[in-house]
Amino acid sequence: MTTAKGSTSARPPARRRGRRTSGEDTRAALLTAARAVFAERGYDRATVRAIAGQAGVDPAMVNHWFGGKDGLFAQAILQVPFDVHAIIEDVTADGPDKLGENIVRRFLTTWDGAGGEVFEALVRSVTTHDEARSALRDVLLRKLFTAITTTAGSDRPELRAALCATQVIGLGVVRYVARFEPVASADVDTLVATIAPTLQHYLTGDLDGPTDTAA
Repeated sequence: MTTAKGSTSARPPARRRGRRTSGEDTRAALLTAARAVFAERGYDRATVRAIAGQAGVDPAMVNHWFGGKDGLFAQAILQVPFDVHAIIEDVTADGPDKLGENIVRRFLTTWDGAGGEVFEALVRSVTTHDEARSALRDVLLRKLFTAITTTAGSDRPELRAALCATQVIGLGVVRYVARFEPVASADVDTLVATIAPTLQHYLTGDLDGPTDTAA
């Protein structure tokens, strides 16, 4: 378009959808959006378009940064937001008698924050996504609880670890996925006081029954 003086007026440059000032901003936005969408829908029902839409970028950016939905799931969800070794040191620092209390408190304070979306996404995806199931099993059962029971000097650490997993995963499902009240909104101290004794029994108490059900 030409002005009255014959000069050409400048048009604002067209904005390219899906681009941000910084590529890392786009990547971070996709990770944040992915955690929310995977937590809400699980792996199968979450779509690249929905995640990109929530992040405000073009769906092509998912492939550009993560190579597709699987890669995004691996980076957003399978990279658990805590240091396993730090947790083991933390929950065992007060000796065997405080294990149940320390585990419940650490679990709740970790997942009540941003980590809750990661846990919810893992739980919603375990029935359809092998890597989600493996991540939940490997982190909680093999790396965390078995190490804790071994560090505490408990007998049958693998059985005790599995029992701990049933308690903690069950608590997580009720609080973060199913959101059953009053557990979903209960304060941390209340849940520690009521759940820790059961977990403590699994960790250090006498376990009745055979250790091996195989014939």
